[in-house]
Amino acid sequence: MIDPRAIIDPRAEIEADVQIGPHSVIGPDVVIGAGTWIGPHVVLNGPTRIGRENKIFQFASVGEMPQDKKYRDEPTLLEIGDRNVIREYCTLNRGTVQGGGVTRIGDDNWIMAYVHIAHDCIIGNDIIFANNASLAGHVTVHDHVIMGGFTLVHQFCALGAHSFTAFATGISMDVPPYVTVSGFRAEPHGINAEGLRRRNFTAEAIANIKRAYKLLYRSKLPLKDAIEALRALSEESAEVGMMVEFLEESTRGIVR
Repeated sequence: MIDPRAIIDPRAEIEADVQIGPHSVIGPDVVIGAGTWIGPHVVLNGPTRIGRENKIFQFASVGEMPQDKKYRDEPTLLEIGDRNVIREYCTLNRGTVQGGGVTRIGDDNWIMAYVHIAHDCIIGNDIIFANNASLAGHVTVHDHVIMGGFTLVHQFCALGAHSFTAFATGISMDVPPYVTVSGFRAEPHGINAEGLRRRNFTAEAIANIKRAYKLLYRSKLPLKDAIEALRALSEESAEVGMMVEFLEESTRGIVR
């Protein structure tokens, strides 16, 4: 299951059925779960923990030290969950002490070629990163987000669940749940209605999310007043409640 041309540090912990291709390099303090496939010419450094049934394609760099001038060789961590696909030339960095020490990636994510996930990012589940999407440090991406190719996200931003970014979008503020944004200076362009339908949101739920979007973006209410109006709507819609929670936790302000 492990090609003899691969270089494996004896301190790595690898389940018996893991496949590793030729010329891949697995460093110390790397843990790889059952059913995972590592292609040729992959470099895995640690401390890194990789779950079950992941696929990591050629020339990916996973678990390398963070690109942060404050980093001083502390033993920070990269955690990757289960069933993720990480394509060619992706770079996934470990955390920093200042940012909590961990970069965390959840389950069932599709990470296309040339994606960069920087130190201390927290990535949820079932997210699509199209080619060349890049996250700066300390970014949070909630579940079911779709990021278009060449999307760039500024450090400390958050993308809410089910949001959507068009190609070449530049994000420097938080994106609320369900919202579609586009443009080099990201601007809102409605909700991710097609994505919600594909995830079996009911017509009533989508209608409530549209009402919430109109309150937030078209009512001309100050943000504080818009959140109060959304809170009233959330009493009859759990989906809107998730948007209210996100807005209340936002620290950078939102794309608006």
